[in-house]
Amino acid sequence: MYRKLLLILVAALLLQPLAKADEGMWIPMLLKKYNIERMQELGFKLTAEDVYSVNEACLKDAVVIFGRGCTGELISDKGLIVTNHHCGYGQIQYHSSVENDYLTNGFWAMSQDEELVNPGLSVTFLKRMDDVTERVLEGVNDDMETAERKKVIDANIKAIKEEAIKDTHYKAVLKPFFQGNQYFLFINEVFTDVRLVGAPPSAIGKFGGDTDNWMWPRHTGDFSMFRIYANKDNEPADYSKDNVPYQPAQHFPVSLKGVNEGDFTMVFGYPGSTYQYVPSYHLEMLTETVNPKLIDVRTQKLGIMNRYQGADPAVRIKYAAKNARISNSWKRWIGENRGLEILDAINKKQQYEADFTAWAKAQKPEYADLLTKYKAIYKDYTNYNLTYGYYREMIPSNGMEIAYLANQMNALKDIYTAKELNEEAAQKLKEKLTERVELFFKNYYEPIDMELSVKLLTMYAENIDAAFQPDVYASINGKYKGNVAKYVDYVFGKSIFDDKAAVLAFINEFSAKSLKKLEKDPAYHLNESFAAVYKDKVYPQLKKFKLQLSALDKDYMAAQMQFKADKVFYPDANFTLRVSYGQVKGYTARDAVEYKHFTTLEGIMEKDNPDIYDYRVPAKLKELYKTKDYGRYEVDGTVPVCFVATNHTTGGNSGSPVLNADGHLIGINFDRAWEGVMSDLMYNPEQCRNISLDMRYVLFIVDKMAGAGYLLDEMTIVE
Repeated sequence: MYRKLLLILVAALLLQPLAKADEGMWIPMLLKKYNIERMQELGFKLTAEDVYSVNEACLKDAVVIFGRGCTGELISDKGLIVTNHHCGYGQIQYHSSVENDYLTNGFWAMSQDEELVNPGLSVTFLKRMDDVTERVLEGVNDDMETAERKKVIDANIKAIKEEAIKDTHYKAVLKPFFQGNQYFLFINEVFTDVRLVGAPPSAIGKFGGDTDNWMWPRHTGDFSMFRIYANKDNEPADYSKDNVPYQPAQHFPVSLKGVNEGDFTMVFGYPGSTYQYVPSYHLEMLTETVNPKLIDVRTQKLGIMNRYQGADPAVRIKYAAKNARISNSWKRWIGENRGLEILDAINKKQQYEADFTAWAKAQKPEYADLLTKYKAIYKDYTNYNLTYGYYREMIPSNGMEIAYLANQMNALKDIYTAKELNEEAAQKLKEKLTERVELFFKNYYEPIDMELSVKLLTMYAENIDAAFQPDVYASINGKYKGNVAKYVDYVFGKSIFDDKAAVLAFINEFSAKSLKKLEKDPAYHLNESFAAVYKDKVYPQLKKFKLQLSALDKDYMAAQMQFKADKVFYPDANFTLRVSYGQVKGYTARDAVEYKHFTTLEGIMEKDNPDIYDYRVPAKLKELYKTKDYGRYEVDGTVPVCFVATNHTTGGNSGSPVLNADGHLIGINFDRAWEGVMSDLMYNPEQCRNISLDMRYVLFIVDKMAGAGYLLDEMTIVE
């Protein structure tokens, strides 16, 4: 049955017409079958093999996963890569201090010897991908329960991955596509010596800050540069002074030709997650329950952080990355709800589902009750999903920091409660935890944590069902008579986890006798109280719901592909390498508001406001503007800064190369226009726009402002 269904789905894909819109995130190895003709109609001059090939150097060899959630691209034959400023933000902050404030002032290595090492940072190259669907589904049959089916599939996946990388230094990733109707194996090469080469001041790299985030027009110089190092055999190696710049199989030529309305654009990167094929109940859950509640939580977090950061430059640096992480999703959720409402997305989904159900009853009765099953699950799943989201906001996702640090000690507890103590493992873990503690306190400010803890504990009690209240609330409501602030004072007064020296000593001297002290610590108890609710009450049900939804999603996806046999289907994003193509194009934002496709240096000067941190234009840039010292980057008396196009992108595409019809680098993708951020759930070709940084502005900043023109000598620049 599964083999038969697979053949049906493959046939359906082959029979579908080529895409006539710019929607979609396409699999590179399948471009020749499904997309290259349409891409060439739009102006693309290369072939599918130029984009993806296993045996020859191609565009894919110049694209990397940067860190854990961004994309980057090679721009020289000496391992030089460019990505977004916000992707490299954590590394820039890591090297910053009040004395060397690289966030504010920028950083540029004037030689390779000055490049800065970044512990924990990696880049990942895709070597090849293979369709392994039949092997993954071997042994699966229609009579299996969902859990049994998953067990067989997981075992198959493990075996396939182990076989694929045996006796190599490669890594294997295997992911489902089309909700588990298809599977692809990815063989990757991971480099761990990646050094910071340069970054502009935040007044350029983060210009506009949270005010401009997700917005168009945009004037953010969102880029940073790093270099990949390898051993003398050009293979991955941990940091060593003997390592040399990596020599890539391919790097992108950088074009100074710029963009015009209607030009072909291709984004080549790693989009994170999209949910194009979910039922209307999913949209209702997000827009009516989950998003509004989590927006409220993050609004409070940002309000507290912004107040302290605005009052103290040192605190601003400490909490810069945390603030950015919190605000990113906060603003997206707001825009997502707005965009779905404007699209009338729920009603459109419901009408589609009514038509689908009518078709299924008439032609495919085995699918007729799918939406009814969805409705029953989402009725309960919504509350559990909200509780999970709130739990994440309380501690793991930039919540109560003292509790989060205490949670790190559980790894030590596991070692010292094992049947046999592994002394070597214990020592290595102590060293690792010591590094984490040093970093934690480098970016920690207790007054923020205390105020945040009071607010979060209060909001959780007010917004989450009593059934999911941790036992700390018994203490708050009993001993402290409902006074959350007094309880928080107790936690911070008695815990060791707000004292760097005490925590480091505790780790260094940790033994089996330390377990009792750990368990009595109020910050540890606070973390364990919330973790217990999640582990015992929330996670088991979430796991059950997700298994049920996974099975439904698989069937619903297969059913939709049969219901709409003439529709173009593309797999949801899942942080694998994808191609999206489109055209440079402005858009109508709302009544009487029309946006052009590009911005210029003039817009930066118009926004200049010395009283607002995010709009303080650097003096050097003002001087270049005043003297019109633009060099070869000048166009019509100014310098282009950003542009928008119709490429379908999402989180993970940050830092992705934006290529022209010749495959040359014209921009760096870094955001989406706010009117179109609902594109993860429903794409609107009239308003969905990706925002990219023009490479002419990048080179202008590197050359004219940073004085790092030597880097341009490495690049292949197309005039």
